[in-house]
Amino acid sequence: MKNTRILNSLALLFVCMLMSTIAWAQNEQKASPPATATGKVGEADITVNYSSPAVKGRQIWGDLVPYGEVWRAGANEATTVTVDEDVMVEGKELPAGTYSLYTIPGEDEWTVIFNKTAKQWGTQYDEGQDALRVTTKPRQAATMNERLAYDVTDQGLVLRWENLEVPVTITAQK
Repeated sequence: MKNTRILNSLALLFVCMLMSTIAWAQNEQKASPPATATGKVGEADITVNYSSPAVKGRQIWGDLVPYGEVWRAGANEATTVTVDEDVMVEGKELPAGTYSLYTIPGEDEWTVIFNKTAKQWGTQYDEGQDALRVTTKPRQAATMNERLAYDVTDQGLVLRWENLEVPVTITAQK
């Protein structure tokens, strides 16, 4: 009888510890939580799926994200862009589909890359799979953005992080 009481007490203690660990883990914020931006350009639906890292007091452009090198445009898995209709990106054709999104940041100009291999870890970039490369000009953001964010507007998409915005013009294909 005494052994049964001890075993029941130990089992109850174990269950309580397990439940508190699970509850704590669910409340813990991921360093780069997943995020989604959606919108329409003309009749085309556009969805951007990405992981959103934070600045956390770091110098982003030219340091954490070096100039002149391919960057996965987010964290963790590759950022993806899905367009459900053919569109024009910075005046160049992009067929409907899902693409991984990479960039090559520069101080005055960025290369934005739509890669045909959508399901991949962000650092597994293969230039041979590029569907489209375009260039765009970054600009100073109106406000500081602690977390990387994408917005889909009727003009295209905009990457915002730290004190920078990178607009990518998207229009309906004619």
